[in-house]
Amino acid sequence: MNSNIIIAVVVSAIAFGTPLVLAGLGELLTERSGVLNLGVEGMMLMGAVCAFFVSQKLHWSSALVLLMAVLASMVAGAAMALIHAFLTITIRVNQIVSGLAITIFAGIIGLSTYLGEVWNIGGVAGLHQFNSVNLLGLKNLPIVGPIIFNEDAFVYGSWVLVAIVMFYLYRTRPGLYLRAVGENPAAADAMGINVTAYRYTHTIIGGMLAGLGGAYFTLALAPIWTDGLTSGDGWIAIALVIFAFWRPDLLVLGAYLFGIFSALGPTLQTRNITVLPSEFYSALPFLMTVIALAAASTSWANRRVGTPASLGIPYTREEG
Repeated sequence: MNSNIIIAVVVSAIAFGTPLVLAGLGELLTERSGVLNLGVEGMMLMGAVCAFFVSQKLHWSSALVLLMAVLASMVAGAAMALIHAFLTITIRVNQIVSGLAITIFAGIIGLSTYLGEVWNIGGVAGLHQFNSVNLLGLKNLPIVGPIIFNEDAFVYGSWVLVAIVMFYLYRTRPGLYLRAVGENPAAADAMGINVTAYRYTHTIIGGMLAGLGGAYFTLALAPIWTDGLTSGDGWIAIALVIFAFWRPDLLVLGAYLFGIFSALGPTLQTRNITVLPSEFYSALPFLMTVIALAAASTSWANRRVGTPASLGIPYTREEG
């Protein structure tokens, strides 16, 4: 760990914030289509357990194993998201109920825990993990070196994804159509946009990114599987989308801000700095989540950037 405590906190914040960036981007795309997904936590856990299983059972080169593990996490998240999409878009089940059911089904008391026991991977040290990369050989630069040029491939990939989503939403025709579907699906339908296809596609992509966020826990952050290892990050990712006003650039900043809250306690403890009880640091991310949601829900915030108008509202052509 870097001797400078500020740099150490920032480096740890990026690590803790990366799964929030990935899962948050997925939820942002899903909500932009008008679908609310409260199953992010369950999808992250499924991605984490499936990625870790693949990384333990395959005996190929480390790079290939990690690639297959990442793909497995995305498939697992997509499968859960497909269930949610079918229930909410086709059958038109209440989106809140469906999302909560997915989290219960796949979460700490459900399928992810069961798979961890059946596959016998709980508490076992990982055989493969993503390590930091000395990008361009610049990791020894003061300040920016350890922060920017000494991250793992997951972190760099998340930055690329943020740029891609930004470009997609605001610089492409499909991105414009997506925003139209989330704001006014009847008008989008009248323009010839397939509302159902857009909602299905972006809900599934959201699940894939949630699964990818879960994989970061078992492939990079702490290569081990334990029940509920995401520790509520799925809920924070949902809150971050609101906090960021459905904008990818603000979302990544918010994710690292919450990463600081998560990293502060462990970083200070490793340096034997005791300012406040450890329980306070554990609760800090969730306390700040409540504060951020309260701030984002003010009338001033809603006037500047509001919720997608059709978020959580089912749509069928007969009702358009």
